Amino acid sequence: MTPTVKPPVSHSPIHRTVFHNGIVLLVAENPAADIIAARIFVRAGSCYENREQAGLSHLLAAVMTKGCAGLSSWEIAEQVESVGASLSTDTSTDYFLLSLKTVTADFPEILALAGKILRSPTFPETQIELERRLALQDIRSQKEQPFTLALEQMRQAMYQNHPYAMSVLGDETTMSSLTRTDLVEYHQTYFRPDSLVISIAGRLTLQEAIALVEQVFGDWQIPDIATPAINLPTITANPQHKLKPVQTQQSIVMLGYLGASVSSPDYPALKLLSTYLGNGLSSRLFVELREKRGLAYEVSAFYPTKLYPASFVVYMGTAPENTTIALEGLSTEVELLSNTEISESSLQAAKNKILGQYALGKQTNGQIAQIYGWYEILGLGIDFDTAFQELIAAVSSQDTLTAAHQYLQEPYLSLVGQEEAINSYKKS
Repeated sequence: MTPTVKPPVSHSPIHRTVFHNGIVLLVAENPAADIIAARIFVRAGSCYENREQAGLSHLLAAVMTKGCAGLSSWEIAEQVESVGASLSTDTSTDYFLLSLKTVTADFPEILALAGKILRSPTFPETQIELERRLALQDIRSQKEQPFTLALEQMRQAMYQNHPYAMSVLGDETTMSSLTRTDLVEYHQTYFRPDSLVISIAGRLTLQEAIALVEQVFGDWQIPDIATPAINLPTITANPQHKLKPVQTQQSIVMLGYLGASVSSPDYPALKLLSTYLGNGLSSRLFVELREKRGLAYEVSAFYPTKLYPASFVVYMGTAPENTTIALEGLSTEVELLSNTEISESSLQAAKNKILGQYALGKQTNGQIAQIYGWYEILGLGIDFDTAFQELIAAVSSQDTLTAAHQYLQEPYLSLVGQEEAINSYKKS
């Protein structure tokens, strides 16, 4: 059956093609360099795990390239490295990702290898054990990092029984209990053609890309059984204070607010507020709390782009004796967003920063393949590339004030530091 090709809209360089088995192919022709990059997204990730299997998609990503369709881990690595290509797998909360990059002549061979890895992984027991040990080392090592501890404490308070509460690594208990059977069942359930988005950028034509994808993936049939619906709990705000005493040289003070998902009309305003507060050396938090008051070793804000309501977080690393005053400083700066309109010049500066960084993030074939595939797998569509820039440009000071009123009120607090610093905060 001939795939359906959607011509690019006037402002988009992307061709979108849907194959008979549900695969969505995005192609950006870029003849400037003799390189092709591809990103293959799968509707999987940690949101598709059971709570008691947290870390499953991470372990699957780690083991997936260690054996497939008659090839050993060494043979896969040799096939990739012998032509100077790169191939890797990764997972996030909202999707699974296979990334590859080659010179144009080697792309058919490496794409065929990627197809074998995606479709026929063997999950060797020895590799599972090795990758599990490495994951457990990572989990233990993160327990020694104050920032990671504070973020984990914040996530768990904010998201409770939602998958966003857990690290993609899971924890020691869940990672230790995962089996090869778990990996096989997860793969059989979620790795299917109608869950795939293949995004390619580089020196090849649309027709060449369609022919290659048809050759590698065209015979992959949609299973008779529908993908099971993921019934995630509703995320509702219930702010709490979480304090964790540890022996550390600095306190990590973190305030979190339940924000909006990427599909919400409030997303652009919150993205601008996050940039204004904590993106770079000219940001409000850096200037006010580090440069003027000397309170912070580090200070920033982040608001990740997520399918479900994301956390809006401001944090500071500070000297133990400054813990309470640092917390007051962070709180004051966030509260100002609800009480005072951001000046037009500051708002425009934040817009310029976002849009400038966004443009710089679409320079390479890998970046181009990543961003369009990412939008497609999140259900936003390739036109979101233009829509995002227009939405950011259209945000007014009143919009940011309204968003702050709605989302940035009573915060979750996560504090990690010396016991004396925590006791001092309690008394204040």
